[in-house]
Amino acid sequence: MSDSLGGRIVQISAFAGGVPKRALAEAQVDGGGITVDRQTDLRAHGGPRRALCLFAWERIETLAAEGHFIAPGSTGENITTSGIDWGRVTPGARLRLGGCVLVEVTDYAAPCWKNARWFADGDTGAIDQQARPGFSRVYARVVEGGALRPGDTVVLTPATPAQRVERARIPTVRWRPPSAEGGGPRS
Repeated sequence: MSDSLGGRIVQISAFAGGVPKRALAEAQVDGGGITVDRQTDLRAHGGPRRALCLFAWERIETLAAEGHFIAPGSTGENITTSGIDWGRVTPGARLRLGGCVLVEVTDYAAPCWKNARWFADGDTGAIDQQARPGFSRVYARVVEGGALRPGDTVVLTPATPAQRVERARIPTVRWRPPSAEGGGPRS
């Protein structure tokens, strides 16, 4: 018997670039993520190991109750799930989305300065894995693509060592808002 937990997709989100991402009635997923989704900064977002960004509805509810102005898709996640033990959604874990899409979590998603508007006092640390473990969004690579719809099932299964992709620390580029002293990228 596999060690898995089931849930469902609350929302699928995409946008032509930036945040918030908008709800979709359905989506096609391939190795690049949701086919109609775009990222404006490919150094910090997207690519095969960051094809999809996932987040838990339960974490969004908690953050909203704390006074943050967050909703599904606002922080750039493509898939909002519910009913999954988010503490178990860690690098190496696999999620079966719907009947055909299989993804593997590759890393935690560092908060982008563009998300500051959704947080009280602009504190994106509320979704930073280092500052608040278990409240981060995650990036995933697509193992098997296909079609998705809100309401589709989600099954979480830890990957076996033979299945697990090598976890490579993807360099994160943090951007200062244009109004910040010096502007531009920082490491």
